[in-house]
Amino acid sequence: MADDPITQLKDLVDLKDQLEDIQRRMEDEIQAGGGSFLASPFLKGFLAGYIIARLRSPALVGVALGTCTGIYAAQNYNVPNIESTLKDYFSSLKRK
Repeated sequence: MADDPITQLKDLVDLKDQLEDIQRRMEDEIQAGGGSFLASPFLKGFLAGYIIARLRSPALVGVALGTCTGIYAAQNYNVPNIESTLKDYFSSLKRK
């Protein structure tokens, strides 16, 4: 029964716990890396997933496939640090 209030409440509690776990892991990644949110593998994976999702027409499948691909790439390959890349880019613009 999807309309059962108790079942819906349990689902909401499960989702809340999952979100708190994701937030805790993301904060641990940021602290372990010594950087900010922009340096986290989570953001790198999400951005790569978004780019791949934009290349695919079915949005939901593209987002899921792209996010999984991005997370895999961020964990297994040396993905550039977005924070330092953006800082270098903006500092080069200021010099001109």
